[in-house]
Formats: sequence, structure tokens, C-alpha cells
Amino acid sequence: MNEVLSRLQELLFPSVPGVAVVAIDAHGEAIRVEARCTPAGAACPDCAHWTERVHSSYLRFPADLPAAGRRVQLALRVRRFFCTASACGRRTFVEQVPGLTRRHGRVTERLRRAMSEIGLALAGRAGARLAGVMGIATSRTTLLRRVMDLPDPAATQPRAVGVDDFALRRGHVYGTVVIDAETHQVLDLLPERDAATLAPWLAAHPEIEVICRDRAGAYADAADTAAPQALQVADRFHLWQNLASAVEKTVADHRSCLRDLLPITPVPEPAWETPADTAAGQEAETDDPTGKFAERARAHHALVHDLLAQGMSLRGVTRHLGWGRHTVQRYARAVRWQDMVKGRKRQLPSKLDPFKPYLAGRWAETEGNMTILDLHREITERGFRGHYSTVRDWIRRDLPQREGITPAPPPPSVRQVTGWLTRHPATLTEEEKLHRKAVLDRCPELASAAELTSSFAEMLTTLSGDRLPEWITEATTASLSGISSFAAGLNNDLDAVTAGLTTEWNSGPVEGAVNRIKMIKRQMFGRAGFDLLRKRVLLSRPNS
Repeated sequence: MNEVLSRLQELLFPSVPGVAVVAIDAHGEAIRVEARCTPAGAACPDCAHWTERVHSSYLRFPADLPAAGRRVQLALRVRRFFCTASACGRRTFVEQVPGLTRRHGRVTERLRRAMSEIGLALAGRAGARLAGVMGIATSRTTLLRRVMDLPDPAATQPRAVGVDDFALRRGHVYGTVVIDAETHQVLDLLPERDAATLAPWLAAHPEIEVICRDRAGAYADAADTAAPQALQVADRFHLWQNLASAVEKTVADHRSCLRDLLPITPVPEPAWETPADTAAGQEAETDDPTGKFAERARAHHALVHDLLAQGMSLRGVTRHLGWGRHTVQRYARAVRWQDMVKGRKRQLPSKLDPFKPYLAGRWAETEGNMTILDLHREITERGFRGHYSTVRDWIRRDLPQREGITPAPPPPSVRQVTGWLTRHPATLTEEEKLHRKAVLDRCPELASAAELTSSFAEMLTTLSGDRLPEWITEATTASLSGISSFAAGLNNDLDAVTAGLTTEWNSGPVEGAVNRIKMIKRQMFGRAGFDLLRKRVLLSRPNS
């Protein structure tokens, strides 16, 4: 029997010395484990005087982790000792078991740690549900208290930090997150996003050499005031985002150039370049998918297979195009581009379906000599609650049009042209490339904007920030609304922008930390206070 109890003691208390299992009763709903403390004496918690004089003993019943899916009832006999030191003011004290109990504790330390980890991972409500499944009786508030009882991580001395804001209440209240730019570990969360909040934190860390930030003026002022020794690095993503907004303003200012563009007629592929088997396959495929997605799938499929035919690896194609690895894999594995749009032709029910017979009849009666606006008004009087564009698109697509009248294609929108100027040329379809060329040939100002955008993109991707002053001068003298203002604004933060276009430092890890904060906020239904949110973010692991 002693051997059995010894083995059970090794299983139940593997890392807790000074505890001996006396008896185990497995009958009933709970497993009752009776144990006692084995040391001959204990040290006084006030004066650390060792004593072996026992005053009395009693049973403690701390809650413990369940075993084999059953609740464990721990009956631990502890002793009360006399403190024999004459200079000590304490007369008696109760012995504690390191790693198992603490003073006034009603749960074991390992159960406390388990509840803390559950609270960190799942917060209150979800954590309480998981704890119930595991056999741990607790509430959501208890789990949150266990999280708040945890100490903050040990202070570090970061060499490079990243700073960004995050929303406590989107559009109303914002805070600041500071991370270690080398280890990507969150260092602290601050309740505000102004210079007065960040400056004291930076001043308390004089060892900082690099500060990665966006172009917010508050963070720049805090860095200038509290960390003048640090190199400030403006984030490249935000620089490109600002440039894209400037290009959109430039295109909007010259939107008149987008009207009355000549129709684009793609040059047909010569017959001798089309293999016979391919031509036969195209004739056999009479029901090819149509629409914007189908055209994009056709172009992307051809682009990926052309790069693979040149000997480029899948990883190389991914880096070259800037796409996701799985996206490139899907295009590479598809033998035909039609396979990429399989199942996308399913027509969903439309609120226009009950009115299509009426529209077709009225269109046939007038032989197409009726405006779509009048048809929309007629079916609206009959109960249709849809938009005019729904009627327009269906009539143009499914009803016969009048002979000799071809509706002019709509001019490209400002957003479309902005995309043509700011996207990587390899991601544009052949049709988009032709439209882009037509727009640039029509408007010299937009051609200049495209050239400036391309040169800035080259600086950003090749980290050649030494060319920035020359680019600013060229963009300023171009007198383009939007781009010229963007270039002039770079002079106010020239050193940080130059560092962002020259060094390898960036704010990507900070954006990842902000996304993790969003996940934790949503997990707590947005009702967590700042202190609890800060505790969970600081103690959460980056890969969790």
C-alpha cells in the first residue's frame, strides 16, 4: 500500500516537495485525496526563524485540477507553529506548501495557473465555458481576476521600437501601442495617442536607437522631445498610401480628360500563333464564363503560366507578383483558365424576376424606342423596389438592342485610373494596359503623374532614398494638385522619410500587433476596460 501511495504522490504532486499522500478515496462523484506536510518544522513568515514547536493542526480544502475527468477534493492537513523568537511580534503562523498553497488561498497554485492561462487565451465568457467542459468550476469574473493578478512582463531595454495607434472606441477614443521592432513583442499600451503620453515613456528608455512610426505629427513631436538620439523611420506602407491618395486627387482634378476616349480594340492574336488543338478546344467550349472576374482569371492564369514557363519557381512568382502563395498555386495547378471560375455562373434570384416578362413585353411593343428610366418608373408603380441600375443592366444584357445604335462605353472612373497608375504593371490585364495607355496619351498631366508614381515606387522597393530630394523637386515643379502637395509635405519630415526609404526598418510588426489587439477586443465583445486589455495584450504570445 505504501508503494501505491508513493506512486500516486509522484503522479499527483510531481513538482511539490514536502507533501505526502495519506489516503485516496475514489468512490463517489469526486476523488478525495488526503495529504499532509512532511517537513519537521517551518520558517516564520515575519522573522524567518525556524521552529518545530507545533501549536495545532487542521484541514484545508483548496480546489485542485480535475483528474481523469473527475473533480478532485484535496484534504491537506497543515500545522500551526509557535514562533519561538522573542523579538518577533508574531505568536503563531500556519505552514505553507510552496508551489501548492498560499496564504488565504482557496485554490491550488496549479489550478490558479490553469485559470490564468484560460483567461488570457479566451477571456471571461468563452473561458468559463471551456473551464466547465474541463471540469473546473469557475465564473467569468474569477477568470478575469486571475488575469489581472498576473504580474506584467519583465522590463526590457529595446534598441528599436515601433509605435502606432489603435482604437479603443473607433472614431472616439484611441490609444498607443509600443512594440520591440526586433522581437515583435508588445512592450506597453498607452491610453492616449498624443505626444504628452508617449514622451514620458520614451524618456524612460534612453537606450532606444530607432523609432518606427507613421507620419502622425504627435509621435514625431514626442520622439523629437524625449528621444533626440533615436533615428526616426517613416513607414513605407503609409508613404505609399499617402501617395495613392495624392494620385487620386490629381486624377480627380483632370477627370475631364477621361471623357470621350477612343474605344479600345484589342489586337487579335494572329492565327499562326494559336495552336490547332487550342483552337479546336476553344470552338468546343461554347459556354465560356464571361464578366470581369472571368477576364481577370484569364489574364492572371496566362501570366502565372508564362512566368513558370520561363523557369521561375512558385516562390519566385509569388515574390515577383506580390500575390499570396496559395493564389499562385491555384493558378499554377489549373490546366485551363475556365477552371478558376468553375461554379461562379450560378444566377441568384433577383427582385427584378417578377417584372422581367412585363419589361420584355413593353420593350417589344415599342421596338426598343423607350427609355429605361420610363420602364423603371412603370414597374416601380407596380411594386418594384429595386434600383435603376438593376433594370438598366438587365435590359442592356438580355434584351435586343435597336439596330445601328451602340451605347457608348462609360468613361473610366477616377478610382479605376488611380488603380492603373498605382498598381504594379504586372498585375494589370491587357485591357487595363490599353486603357491606361489611352488615358496617358490623352492627358499629359496624368502621364507626368504616372512617371512620378513609378519613380517613387522604384525608390520605395529598391530602398534608394538618396534620390528623394531630386524627386521632391521634380514633383513640386510639376504643379500637379495632390502629388505636388504630397511632395512639399515630405520636406516637413524629410529625415524620417529618407530613413524609411533607405533602411530595412518598417512598421509591419506594429500593424500585426494592432491586428492582434483587434482580435482580443472582439473576443471580449468590446466591453473590456483599458487595464484588462493592456494586461491581456502584454501577456499574450505573438503566435497565439
